[in-house]
Amino acid sequence: MGCDHAAVAAKGVVVDELRACGFDVVDVGADGAVAVDYPDYAQKVARAVAAGEAPWGVLLCGSGIGMSIAANKIAGVRAALVHDVTGAELSRRHNDANVLVLGGGMVGDRLIREIVRTWVKSEFEGGRHSRRIDKIRALESAGDKEQP
Repeated sequence: MGCDHAAVAAKGVVVDELRACGFDVVDVGADGAVAVDYPDYAQKVARAVAAGEAPWGVLLCGSGIGMSIAANKIAGVRAALVHDVTGAELSRRHNDANVLVLGGGMVGDRLIREIVRTWVKSEFEGGRHSRRIDKIRALESAGDKEQP
């Protein structure tokens, strides 16, 4: 679990909901209103997920956009910026997202709770979606070797 200064309050809502769902939460910060750089927190959470230290992660910033861009730079991470319950479910079922990203300034507390609950309860369907995830992995391993 990580956030920047713009989403500290929303992070508290997520942490509470995750604990209510029975999960232990490792909070890598931030913890206050002092401005911090979101890529630092995205990297901490994404690297932990990619290394298998955590099965999945949650990131928040004001819009969620910066965190999702930064987290998706780490190979093995499929960070999904989610704004609604349907997106939460599909990001897990179809995309096997392993990092949930929320915009702390974009989504209210009640909806955050619903999104988190849905995301942690949804499972990857496999099947035709596995083929697509394999193609994403191939893109990661190709790196910048292939030019458009």
